[in-house]
Amino acid sequence: MTENLSRTALITGASRGLGLALARRLAGEGWTLIIDARGERDLEAVRAELAEQTRVVATPGDVRNEEHRRDLADAARDAGGLDALVNNASVLGPSPQPELLDYPLDVLEEVYRANTIAPLALIQAVRQELKPGARILNVTSDAAVEPYEGWGGYGSSKAALEQLSNILAAENPDLRVYWTDPGDMRTRMQQEAFPDEDISDRPLPEESVPGLIELLTGDLSSGRYEARALIHANEG
Repeated sequence: MTENLSRTALITGASRGLGLALARRLAGEGWTLIIDARGERDLEAVRAELAEQTRVVATPGDVRNEEHRRDLADAARDAGGLDALVNNASVLGPSPQPELLDYPLDVLEEVYRANTIAPLALIQAVRQELKPGARILNVTSDAAVEPYEGWGGYGSSKAALEQLSNILAAENPDLRVYWTDPGDMRTRMQQEAFPDEDISDRPLPEESVPGLIELLTGDLSSGRYEARALIHANEG
């Protein structure tokens, strides 16, 4: 734990799901955390919980908002810089998912703003606060690479995020840039994606966290990784 006392991570969408699971793990390992989410009450509850283990700064807001991104950058500066930025916050879009020929374009624009533009905008906002060798982890999905019917909006927004990540890594070899698929998980977004299905058979987000930890603390090159495959590779 001592070795992580000087490490700081900014995690977006940290009030539930994968973001919360990762924040809990890093708090237990002594990382300083900057967390955000759109729901102020839920975020404050998480802050109070994690503050029993480590230093936590909770900044409610939407990463699509420029002022909110500036607030996060200020928090990163006050913390002495970032060792890790985890772009986890995203939106699904309509539920159930419409096919592309019926997809409302104004809604599609908001999905892209949340899932593609906002992560890059936040990276730009905190670029001066990234420490040498900092890790940027953009959470993606298998929907970014598979042609799932009804997933054209969310999937294409994540595909765009993957290519942004790919080019960002090529342009910044001094950083570790990862785009990672955590796999299907038992989360609210997964339930929204399949509103009429029982998703209790999906793994909890906590099962994907060890793979994210490997990316944040290991020596892997920039690239695309499946979080749970990393776990199995280490077990092997």
